[in-house]
Amino acid sequence: MQINGATALVTGANRGLGRHLAAQLRDRGAHVFAGARNPASVDLDGVTPIQLDVTDPESVRAAAATASGVSILVNNAGIGTGSALIGGELDSIRQEFEVNFFGTLAVTRAFAPQLAEHDESYVLNVLSVLSWFSSPSLGGYSASKSAEWSLTNGIRQELAGQGTRVGGLHVGYMDTDLAAHVTDAKLDPAEVARLALDGIEAGDVEILADDLSRNVRAGLAGGAAALYPAFA
Repeated sequence: MQINGATALVTGANRGLGRHLAAQLRDRGAHVFAGARNPASVDLDGVTPIQLDVTDPESVRAAAATASGVSILVNNAGIGTGSALIGGELDSIRQEFEVNFFGTLAVTRAFAPQLAEHDESYVLNVLSVLSWFSSPSLGGYSASKSAEWSLTNGIRQELAGQGTRVGGLHVGYMDTDLAAHVTDAKLDPAEVARLALDGIEAGDVEILADDLSRNVRAGLAGGAAALYPAFA
């Protein structure tokens, strides 16, 4: 997939990884629509801010009508509330699914016709290592990202007939607001963005940004006992 000369839309482009993705797409020669709930919060030169709340159907429809010619869609918008599945607030877990799963699906459905107009097109869903592994303190987030991983695998098959490639980016902790509370080592989101765009250009369907993601994926073959040895 050639980025230079393409038109891209990035959701959640006003900060964190999304901001780096939008900036680097611009630097690689793409025309970039930078989606955010508040477009005034997008502070990047050379991109086109666009109002987009992935949980609001009317906002999604309006964005698809405004941003034309999109051949690269990056579903980056996501939230984590730190909710456990049993003890956490159910409304918080619902919100994680509304943004991470249903928001990604809604935006992809809205832009699929535009993607089909191009000889080559690409959808990148920003997932997580927690798509494959659940932590008790992040159970809601993990479940929503696991659902988004399944969504990614499903739409990859549904969109293949129109020539759209669909990739999933798996990554551990990054130095962004979402992981501000984390004291462990965190990845530079600029480097993750570079790896993600390299993956788009290569047409990869699975992009693993760090050793943690690679190790957890390898553990999937061992089943639950390998991922959760305390319960073996």
